[in-house]
Amino acid sequence: MSKLYIALVGLPARGKSTVSLRLRDGFLAEGIEARIFNNGVLRRNLLGMASSHPEFYHPDNAEGRAQREQIACQNADAARHYLQSGGEVAILDATNASRARRDFLQGYLNDAPLIFIECVNNDPALLAASVQRKVRNPEFAHLPVEEAISSFMQRMEYYERLYTPLCDEPLFLRVDTLRNRVIAERMTSRVPYYIHIRDILVCDWVRELYLVRHCESEYNLENRIGGDSPLTEKGKADAERIAEHFEGRHIPYIFTSERQRSRQTAIPIQAAHPEATLIAIPELDEINAGVCDSLRYQDIERTMPEEFAARARDKYNYVYPSGEGYGTMRARVERGFRKALFLSGGQPGSIIVGHQAVNRTILSLFLFRRTEDVPYIYIPQNQYFHIEATHRRKLFELVRYGT
Repeated sequence: MSKLYIALVGLPARGKSTVSLRLRDGFLAEGIEARIFNNGVLRRNLLGMASSHPEFYHPDNAEGRAQREQIACQNADAARHYLQSGGEVAILDATNASRARRDFLQGYLNDAPLIFIECVNNDPALLAASVQRKVRNPEFAHLPVEEAISSFMQRMEYYERLYTPLCDEPLFLRVDTLRNRVIAERMTSRVPYYIHIRDILVCDWVRELYLVRHCESEYNLENRIGGDSPLTEKGKADAERIAEHFEGRHIPYIFTSERQRSRQTAIPIQAAHPEATLIAIPELDEINAGVCDSLRYQDIERTMPEEFAARARDKYNYVYPSGEGYGTMRARVERGFRKALFLSGGQPGSIIVGHQAVNRTILSLFLFRRTEDVPYIYIPQNQYFHIEATHRRKLFELVRYGT
């Protein structure tokens, strides 16, 4: 039976716990016994609110540093005991920001190979949203939101003072946690489960995702392109039906574009799920139709016949004058979709309320379609896509919620 330690590395809000969960679930799906040992969970259990103040993490706070080192030792002890008792992979979820901490782990956990996995992500908007998510944890419940954010940012600044990226460690991978991409590694063929680890890290993990198109808008009714029109009365009623359809389910996050028809569709869902966090992601805005924005297709055919014909010849590669097309919007929609996955932290049950072209582009990341066929993927307004995708399982189903 092969044994392995995996130690996460990275500043707060970089996706370490999400990666830990993916690794554990991926190993368990393969029949490999794996368990997470989270320093933060242990710290909160042992110290409670005493460790929530940012000065606990100040590099010059000798008492706080001693307590953090004791927690690291206790968690390392638990991980070692787990492997000695029949476990196969022990995952240590912590910042492990300093070289000294990593040297300690390498010296102490010397009964099996140890791989460090560094999680990096420096997207400012994504970090800000991640901090908003972090401050919802119980340890910040005693603080107003703004104070909680300030406290967490101060904690992060103290970690940054200690942080040394991986460099000389004998076994490591560095991962871009937004794009699920290995960007550096030092590995040998003798490391157990290496193929499993790499496959899990680069796979998009989507668990119980509901991809919804916004309900009927005024422009839908008038057959106009783009714009920022509100929902019709029918659209508002259908939004209520969606909310009723999802009653009784756990919905942790609802992601929308910045267009009002997307937000209006999401509002009844959030009202029925007050625990859900509603986040608008600008990269999920509908295709920019440029000079054709807000026009009807018959208007374009009449006033811009050459553009109308060019779009009909190659809808995927066509770009609206002063706007974009399916091909040019793909990168930004994929970025927005990955932001939603990152912010959901791997939790199942999140909803994306998108648009026709946006949802087609998201689906094309998973469906085997020729690029020229992407603009013709069926995206109804009375059904949604239920998506699950891991390294072992892919599920796509179209579910009806109304008429």
